[in-house]
Amino acid sequence: MGSAANMVRSMLVVGGLVLLLIVLVPRVTSVSGPPVDVAATAATVARDSGRTVLVATGLPEGWTETSARYVRSTDGLMTWHAGYRTPEDTYVAVEQTVDATQQWVDAQTNRARRVGEVTAGGRTWVTYARDGKVQNSMLDRRTGAGEATTLVTGTADFDVMTDFVGYLREVRPA
Repeated sequence: MGSAANMVRSMLVVGGLVLLLIVLVPRVTSVSGPPVDVAATAATVARDSGRTVLVATGLPEGWTETSARYVRSTDGLMTWHAGYRTPEDTYVAVEQTVDATQQWVDAQTNRARRVGEVTAGGRTWVTYARDGKVQNSMLDRRTGAGEATTLVTGTADFDVMTDFVGYLREVRPA
């Protein structure tokens, strides 16, 4: 049986130790994923699928590869995805599929509205902007059988995306 004064002193000591731990223990300010090698993944995808895919090569300093995968997407279409973080901390991704359907386009652009066209990388891209959420998209839709449709999408503005398209290079099946 202790006194109230002893309890208060004990609480002050424990509180001081907690404050000391808070000050001394480092805290994580950002979390990043594991390193991604988009070019190596693209080479594997091209070889295994027999399809040509696009990757950004020679990007300026500050760009980071964040993701690369080849997965089944809307309408069962196999889709190549390569994601990049910009120096301005926005996001740009390349999405590619063969024989794209309108449902695939709608899903990849999050049903954004068409806002115009832009010429970049020797192609004419249809531009889409989503209302209420930042997502811009540039679509190069090929309609011939077996033709690849390419979508550049993300939170970056159209100027950054237009510049990004200039860095896209084909990775052909080996």
